[in-house]
Amino acid sequence: MSTKILVTIFALGILAGCGKDKYATKPQLTYKKVNTKFLNSNETLTFTLGVTDAEGDLQDSLWVQEIVKGCPSGGFISKYRMPDFTGTKNLQGDIQVCYSYGLNLDCPPITHSSCVNRNDTATFKFWIQDKAKNKSDTVVSEQVVISK
Repeated sequence: MSTKILVTIFALGILAGCGKDKYATKPQLTYKKVNTKFLNSNETLTFTLGVTDAEGDLQDSLWVQEIVKGCPSGGFISKYRMPDFTGTKNLQGDIQVCYSYGLNLDCPPITHSSCVNRNDTATFKFWIQDKAKNKSDTVVSEQVVISK
């Protein structure tokens, strides 16, 4: 009886070790962190995303969607061109996406919604497309409060 249990546990361990390769043709995107969960005026909001891609051809597009809780007309969807770089097979790295709030920086400006005179509570969705038009799954940030 105990031999059967040991053989079953050993077989399950081997199957668990045969996981999916972390490099796929479809870009793999993961949400890592945001630099602040409460954004005040004259600050910058920076998201860090992890990415892997088997071909390393990520030089196409990044989409960002802001969804403002309780404000259907608030938020935005933006498409950004990925920087041109020499890709390598089995590419792995981080992407940083930043927005400035009341500052004139290299980051695109983030605006406050016009729904009501209150702080905005927003989540951000991210996805990328590579040169071969393969799209990643969408990843979602935690909530960020944007002060009024």
